[in-house]
Amino acid sequence: MTDIGTLASLIEQGVQGKRVLVRSDLNVPLDGTTITDDGRIRASVPTIRALAEAGARVIVTAHLGRPKGAPDDRYSLRPVAARLGELLGQDVAFATDTVGESARSTVAGLADGQVAVLENVRFNPGETSKDEAERAVFADQLAGLADAFVSDGFGVVHRKQASVYDVAKRLPHAMGGLVQAEVDVLRRLTDTPERPYVVVLGGSKVSDKLGVIDNLLGKADKLLIGGGMVFTFLKAQGHEVGKSLLEEDQLDVCRAYLERAEQTGVELVLPTDIVVDTTFPTGAATPQPSVVAATEIPADALGLDIGPESAAAFAAALADARTVFWNGPMGVFEVEEFASGTRAVAEALTKVEGLSVVGGGDSAAAVRTLGFDEAAFGHISTGGGASLEYLEGKELPGIKVLED
Repeated sequence: MTDIGTLASLIEQGVQGKRVLVRSDLNVPLDGTTITDDGRIRASVPTIRALAEAGARVIVTAHLGRPKGAPDDRYSLRPVAARLGELLGQDVAFATDTVGESARSTVAGLADGQVAVLENVRFNPGETSKDEAERAVFADQLAGLADAFVSDGFGVVHRKQASVYDVAKRLPHAMGGLVQAEVDVLRRLTDTPERPYVVVLGGSKVSDKLGVIDNLLGKADKLLIGGGMVFTFLKAQGHEVGKSLLEEDQLDVCRAYLERAEQTGVELVLPTDIVVDTTFPTGAATPQPSVVAATEIPADALGLDIGPESAAAFAAALADARTVFWNGPMGVFEVEEFASGTRAVAEALTKVEGLSVVGGGDSAAAVRTLGFDEAAFGHISTGGGASLEYLEGKELPGIKVLED
């Protein structure tokens, strides 16, 4: 099908009265039916608004959570549709199914400039099926609702799914403003980074970041490691880590990365002190944090944040950076006693005189939870997994299909 290119190109060609299917990323956290972080909904608004203001009849499709290919009230997009309407300042129609009678009648009832949200696309097994024929049937049904397709859910472009990949093969398609911005930023990170280039990685597991470390060790000037993944690196250096999170099967990999960094001149920085407690923080226990040397974690303790000395060192390492990519918190930022490391990194990024990129997922949630102004960062990604796979050098099916 025709690659129209950008959202601006599609609008320029004229969308008045046309039905435009937009694949957004509305996968927000819910507490019951209460949205606890609407960042992804807000990020989806500019593309939807631009199409509506140009007179399109906008049909939004998205997923929420991981339902098992069948309706599940816990994952309904109804509260998301309501919030989208508030942000757009107009009523948003809601279809109670994905491609059934409700979807067809809801779309048929749209006037120019109006917006509808279809129920969770993953309520249909065809969305995520590995069987191409099953995906194709669902994609045909989705495509039958529209005249054109806009891909604007960057958080899913690394998935070969019906509403991301197969629909683009069936309709004239364009890249939405959000996806375009993400791709432009990621290309700057991988192809033409201004130096010094510093990468900050955190989160719980080394195994989640293997490809990124492997690819960026040859591109970054400094690599700062925090979060739960740091303990596998410390263990690889021969230090005891107590009850801290540890991936025994990644020890040799971490040793190889440490050796490679030394050989290639990349400065790989690990914390020198750690905030520990004897139990993981839950509502039942009052946190009892203490700071210990990273090389002297007690046997009965587990690391829950980088220490104040390390936080200051990380901030200093970021002070002269011209390009920064950060993915993964430095500790259990949801608990105030273990949020200081993440806060220090976020604060340092706001002062970067160049491109600062917050790599989606938990990092983006941390920025909002800790009260930072999102405008203080160069770019906050909406797609942690997609960002990581792009930085690993992988081909993203949802991008490739738009460019074919």
